[in-house]
Amino acid sequence: MSTITAGKPVGFSDRFAVRTLFEWGGFLAAAILIAFGVVAIVMGFSGRSTVADSLKQEQIVGSPDMTPALIAKEAKDAGLTGVSLPTCNVADQPITTGPKARCFASYMRIHTLESTQGFTYAQMGRFQALPNTPKSQIASPGSTNNEKYAVIDTKTQQPVSNGARNLWVTETALTTALNTSYMADRLGLFGIVVGFALLLSGIGFAILAFAALHRKRTAAAL
Repeated sequence: MSTITAGKPVGFSDRFAVRTLFEWGGFLAAAILIAFGVVAIVMGFSGRSTVADSLKQEQIVGSPDMTPALIAKEAKDAGLTGVSLPTCNVADQPITTGPKARCFASYMRIHTLESTQGFTYAQMGRFQALPNTPKSQIASPGSTNNEKYAVIDTKTQQPVSNGARNLWVTETALTTALNTSYMADRLGLFGIVVGFALLLSGIGFAILAFAALHRKRTAAAL
C-alpha cells in the first residue's frame, strides 16, 4: 500500500519540483527565442539598409532602353539568339535596392553581348586579329589566341588585347557586385522573416508555460 502523508502520496514534492523546473524552463526558452528574434529582425533591417545606402552612393540610373520591349528589339537587331532577356523594368530609375540591382545587372549582360556579337568571355580570343588571319586561327570575329596572327602595338611591340574580351571582364566585375547586393538584400529579408518566426515561437512558449503554471496553481487551490 502507498504511504499517504497529509492526503498526498510520498514523492509528490519531487514531482512538483520537476514540474516547476520545466515550467520556468519554458519561460527561459521563451525569453531566449524572443531575444534572438528581436536581434535577427534588427540585423535584417540593418543589412538591407546598408545595401540601399551603398547602392545610393554609386548613383546608378537605368538607361532609357532598360524595358522588356526595348531590350527585346535591341537583341533582335543585334542578332542575339538563345539568350534570356530581362522581364523587369528599371528605365530611368535610380538603382537603390537589391532587386533593382539584379535587374540592372541582367540588362548589362545583354548590352555586353550586343557589343561582343553574342560571344562570351570564354569564346573570344585574347588578341585582336590581323585582317589576313586564317579562319582556323579565329576564335571570334576579329580575335585570335595565336600571337603570330595578332595585331602588334607599335610602341610596346606586344600583341594588342581583344577589347571586346576586356569589356566582358569589366561587365562581369560590375554585375557580380550588383548581384552580391541582391543576395545581401535577400539575406537581410530572410533574417527578418526568421526573426519574426523566432519571436512568435517565443511568445507561444511563454503562453504555454504560463498556462501550465496557472493550471498548477488552480489545481493546488482545489
